[in-house]
Amino acid sequence: MSRRLEIDVFFDFICPWCLIGKRQLEHAQVQFRNRHPDVQISTRWHGVQLLPQLPLEGEPFADFYRKRLGNADAMTMRQAQVQKAAAAVGLTIDLSDIETMPNTADAHRLFERVSALGNAAQREMLLERMFAAYFRKRENLGCRETLLAIARSCGVDTEAVLDCLKGDATPFAGAPGATSGVPSFQLDGRLTVIGAQPAQALLTAMNQALKEGERERQPA
Repeated sequence: MSRRLEIDVFFDFICPWCLIGKRQLEHAQVQFRNRHPDVQISTRWHGVQLLPQLPLEGEPFADFYRKRLGNADAMTMRQAQVQKAAAAVGLTIDLSDIETMPNTADAHRLFERVSALGNAAQREMLLERMFAAYFRKRENLGCRETLLAIARSCGVDTEAVLDCLKGDATPFAGAPGATSGVPSFQLDGRLTVIGAQPAQALLTAMNQALKEGERERQPA
């Protein structure tokens, strides 16, 4: 019998901790595969729209965070915290130049559609491209044309995704069981790790989930 570990990740494109958590998960998976080369890992990504109340055009990024955190000093402190955590996993995330906090409903609908239609490599390419669009290229993920251009760059047939880009700020429903705490990692439906935890913490949880699953499958 083949051994498997299923990982469900809940995320939003505008959450820097989700991108940092993705890198931590990748590091944990490398270590896990080294220890358990016979275990097949299946990773599914589920969108969570953190800010469904945002208007279609989004809000100015700096204004949004000043209101959310209370003042400019708190915003600067948060940005420095993100930069430090990102650098620790080989990422460069500079929030100071982002202009728009976008409505991500259509971005999630696009990813959900491509996840259903595309292959694993295409899903991964789109996921990385969407994160890069927001955090590196300062692109507006609430813009229909931007989303279509991103889809085309990943080899997606845009005719197959046009109808999911509603362009009216209708909230994205998301997957059943999604939580507002992102990133969230559910391991075999047994264990949940919330937040951009260190790779070692994720690895420990993965090993525990594998062990519990195998114990449950043992004959009484």
